[in-house]
Amino acid sequence: MLLTLFSFVLGHLDILSGFLVILLLGITLIKGQLIIDYFMGLKKVRLKYRLIPTLWLVFVLGMIALAYYLPALDSKSQHLDVIATAYTSSKGETDDTPNIAAWGDKLKPGMKSIAVSRDLLKMGLGHGVKVRIEGLEGEYIVLDKMNKRWTKKIDIYMGNDRKKALQWGKQRVSIYWSVSKE
Repeated sequence: MLLTLFSFVLGHLDILSGFLVILLLGITLIKGQLIIDYFMGLKKVRLKYRLIPTLWLVFVLGMIALAYYLPALDSKSQHLDVIATAYTSSKGETDDTPNIAAWGDKLKPGMKSIAVSRDLLKMGLGHGVKVRIEGLEGEYIVLDKMNKRWTKKIDIYMGNDRKKALQWGKQRVSIYWSVSKE
């Protein structure tokens, strides 16, 4: 019961790292073995019969770990934790051309685009790069740059929906993108 509660708390802390994934998989292995031994009543049977569900459990957990770590093995794939805020096309939030992004793209409500801090440009997050943002569906396109004072930060475009932008607030998120082969 305590292992389940501990796993639940870890999953809801939004600090999932490689170490925590390994820890959660280890907890799941322990819980699975307890189920095999006591709930299924295989504790006192011959080893070869206990080994079948144990190996199946190890196989399934291995596949989960592989699915989690496989994107990291792709050298072209990038990942970064950033601060994410939101902005709209309001004149108070941008310059005197609120619908024109830094590279000249026209921003329209409903577009999935982001602005990036200038330090992220050097990391491959340039104009037109597609980015996945943890907690949001779909891909967002880098169409805007932020002021030089910001670092490790993205700004998510919310069209004219100021209420939605304020509701988003300021969050720490993980972003994922691929660097071209150039």
